[in-house]
Amino acid sequence: MDVSWFQQALDRAGATQADLARHLRLAPSAISRMLKGERNMKLLEAVQIATYLGVTQDDVLQHAGTPNDMPSATEPARRGRPPRTPARLPAGMPREMRVPPPQRHEPIPIRCAGRGGGEQEMFLSDGPIGFTPRPANLEGVRGAYAIYMVGDSMEPRYEQGWLLHVNPFKPPTRGRDVVIYKTNQAVLIKTFVRWEGDALLLRQLNPAAELRIPRDEIVECHLVVGVDQEG
Repeated sequence: MDVSWFQQALDRAGATQADLARHLRLAPSAISRMLKGERNMKLLEAVQIATYLGVTQDDVLQHAGTPNDMPSATEPARRGRPPRTPARLPAGMPREMRVPPPQRHEPIPIRCAGRGGGEQEMFLSDGPIGFTPRPANLEGVRGAYAIYMVGDSMEPRYEQGWLLHVNPFKPPTRGRDVVIYKTNQAVLIKTFVRWEGDALLLRQLNPAAELRIPRDEIVECHLVVGVDQEG
């Protein structure tokens, strides 16, 4: 693992290891272990890192010390594999312009979480587990993803195993459902009520309850924009 190359690439992108971790939806410790060579870089992560840094997948794999017999980014996409990496863009461009929007019919990654503890929290597994067709309302949305519903806290609206479509950039509004990422790596799927001072108020359907989450425990709040009942 060529740590200096990755750090220079992050510097050119105006980003930090923590920014990269958020982009990959990984814990910062996972990025740290990966750069230390204590954790293997997955092919999907190489694709996402290349897109984020505005470089080619071959550059990422070469400096990650990844075997050359891994599938090339120039090969046609197949079921269960990520789309091809865009060509290199000028490094002098702003980061938002260096990361191209997704192709019109590019699939979105599926996140998977296991049942957690209090408030029927979930905890994300390490990286996406697959892909699902991109719905029309997420066309062109960078960072869009899907996540499986775990548990019965939002029944009858969502049943366990349903696949929720998520827009990470659309602002949440009262009465809409959201995916909350907490500082302890836990994930909540609840109904957005409102921000109230230093806390976020959420509503759970089963059993009916209102939850108050301190603002400093929340990393991100993403809007649920659709559902696939077939999962």
